Amino acid sequence: MQTKRVIFSNKLLPYLLLAPQLAITLVFFIWPAIQAGRSSFEREDPFGFRTTFIWFENYRRISADPNYINSLANTAVFAVAVTALSMSLSLLLAVCVNRVMRSSRVYTTLLVWPYAVAPVVVGILWWFLFNPSIGLLPYILDGIGVTWNHRVNGEQAMILIIVAASWKQISYNFLFFLAGLQSVPRSLIEAAAIDGAGPFKRFWTIVFPLLSPTTFFLLIININYAMFDTFGIIDATTAGGPAQATNTLVYKVYTDGFIGLNLGSSSAQSVILMLIVIVLTVVQFRYVERRVQY
Repeated sequence: MQTKRVIFSNKLLPYLLLAPQLAITLVFFIWPAIQAGRSSFEREDPFGFRTTFIWFENYRRISADPNYINSLANTAVFAVAVTALSMSLSLLLAVCVNRVMRSSRVYTTLLVWPYAVAPVVVGILWWFLFNPSIGLLPYILDGIGVTWNHRVNGEQAMILIIVAASWKQISYNFLFFLAGLQSVPRSLIEAAAIDGAGPFKRFWTIVFPLLSPTTFFLLIININYAMFDTFGIIDATTAGGPAQATNTLVYKVYTDGFIGLNLGSSSAQSVILMLIVIVLTVVQFRYVERRVQY
């Protein structure tokens, strides 16, 4: 069979087509990363008049800072909880919608809407729902004997941002899981049903293994989402409180750099956060991908 090939008569055309994306990547990703790496070895006054090269002093102070260790632990709990909750609920919803074929488009449209909501709006929405003074959910919880006040209870504040961040991400995961379910051959499921396998066994032995590429992809996306893209939700709901109970790594970079004007420490924290995400991604591709069935 003859393979189709695209031949550019103008040798400069491919580079011109790639130039806009390369420029965006260079200006908004590569260059800021280089600047952050350089600033992490410097101490700069808040007004930017004087800069001193101090080698690894910022990293040494970070490693000895109990607040940074606390934010690291908060990030680990938050990332694991958001990834597990959003992926499990989205898979459940995708399975339910996939079984209702006639109204699947209607359900899909309704479930996708939250993904279009900005993170700050999501944070404000859940802040109102869980507001101890005017919120509906604290009133309902009080009726069953649960006193809710995330302003003073750190565990409740963590639950709040986990719920808000998971609700925002469920729509994204749902789309990919639903597409993966619809690509599973019906003949395999029907053959298993003829052999006497029940719905639960058919799902775990046939459907879920075939969803492993989608699950692996969403695992990486959700961890990166919890690490980086939840700043607006945290800022609008708890602002890192109470007593830094919800102060994650990405939010601490903001508070130290933009509020505290400690640019060197903030840059060092951003470099460490980037390295953590890179290491997690490499580990996932190195070990978790072995269980993926393509």
